[in-house]
Amino acid sequence: MIEKTLIKYLTPKLKPVPVRMEYPETKELPCVLIEKTGSGKVNGVKSATIAFQSMDTSLQKAAELNEKVKNAVEKMEDGIQFIGRCSLNSDYNFTDTSTKQYRYQAIYDITYVE
Repeated sequence: MIEKTLIKYLTPKLKPVPVRMEYPETKELPCVLIEKTGSGKVNGVKSATIAFQSMDTSLQKAAELNEKVKNAVEKMEDGIQFIGRCSLNSDYNFTDTSTKQYRYQAIYDITYVE
């Protein structure tokens, strides 16, 4: 499961910021959420579109955390043997205006073999 691999890889890189698949009930900030938004498979090679949501107490802090996440994710090709390609699709301000939850989202296309 690619999400578990990503969490295992990113957790020490972003420490002390927790990396999770679900937003905790305690609403602890900062945190990074990982969500697979799509996937595919051709000839045994898998692909996934992964959203990395960087959440913090201010828009600036969320943007700074987003940059740290992008720097760590872009080094995965060298850090995880079975990842062949990791490319930024898009990143943007993804603040929830109804709750004033500041977050940035970076979308990556990842090609891998597990």
